[in-house]
Amino acid sequence: MRTEAAVLYEMGKPLPYAGSQPLVVEEVELEGPGPGEVLVEVAAAGVCHSDLSVVDGSRPRPMPMILGHEAAGIVQEVGPGVADLRPGDHVVFSWMPSCGRCLYCATGRPALCENGIRANLAGSLLNGHRRFRNARGRELHHHLGVSGFAHHTVAVQESLVKIPEDAPLEKAALLGCAVLTGVGAVVNTARVAAGMAVAVFGLGGVGLSAVMGARLVGAYPLVAVDVLASKLELALRLGASHVVDASREDPVRAVQEITGGGAHYTFDAVGHARGLRQAYDACRRGGVTVAIGLPPASQRFSVSAVGIVNDERTVQGSYMGSAVPRRDIPRFLALYQAGLLPLELLISRALPLSRINEAFDALTKGEAVRQLIVHGVAG
Repeated sequence: MRTEAAVLYEMGKPLPYAGSQPLVVEEVELEGPGPGEVLVEVAAAGVCHSDLSVVDGSRPRPMPMILGHEAAGIVQEVGPGVADLRPGDHVVFSWMPSCGRCLYCATGRPALCENGIRANLAGSLLNGHRRFRNARGRELHHHLGVSGFAHHTVAVQESLVKIPEDAPLEKAALLGCAVLTGVGAVVNTARVAAGMAVAVFGLGGVGLSAVMGARLVGAYPLVAVDVLASKLELALRLGASHVVDASREDPVRAVQEITGGGAHYTFDAVGHARGLRQAYDACRRGGVTVAIGLPPASQRFSVSAVGIVNDERTVQGSYMGSAVPRRDIPRFLALYQAGLLPLELLISRALPLSRINEAFDALTKGEAVRQLIVHGVAG
């Protein structure tokens, strides 16, 4: 079949784009689903910094590629061997397909699936296949097994989580990355208890989701740190008890003062070694610093070795919120439906696929939290 998609042919375009068009919106050929695969009509896809990191080249991937990894849609067709999905089902994509056979999957850590990571780096589906081609017959790579910046896509069944049909797909799309990663870091990775002091550095979609997660579990004080007033205001609406404008004051000192010596848990969602160091320094003795953001691979993070021992400090990574998608996506969705995770506050605006470059421009400038590419929305 033919479908419209946003194709990245070349990484490393200058930022901001200033009128350039790094992604080409064009008609492409999409093969039907093979064994274990599913054809999905994409209803909504979030524009995330992980996509931007491919566009600007800080996270190299094979080119050309159809980006988009945070998405939800409706099943159109299933291939042979697909047992749990049928046409008409509503699904959220998981950008880390879990093979169910490797050591990490077998021990309950599917976010670290060895075969899933291998496929994602290769720009293929979990089974090694690529189903997109452009009008000239050139093979197009999949982004994290999703490629949500297309009207239709093919994914393996391991990349899909079925959700109730009454769940709004635009909100559900956020469960595929921002909410899964941010809330998951709080409840799965750190397992923050009620009454513990928490500070979140960096208030993009993931950081604000971490604020929501910390509010959900009853953290207090709950401090949100950023340099943009609009995001600090939104953090207060999402449950932060205090905010710190890092452009006006030392965020480490401010967090220490608010929490009486440092937070029990600090979360870095900045995606830069400097932000991680600030989060570490703002954490009290015996505390835990959780790295959520993905900094460039060239950056290094260093701390006093003796301090790790003397202060019993922990630095912990959290990939995809240490999530088990088939467990966590439905439960986070249920919490949203119960009014405990106000996902709608994360959505800055909805745009058609034709304005995808404009969305990346706004993301680069920090003008938006989560923009959604919604098929059918007016241009």
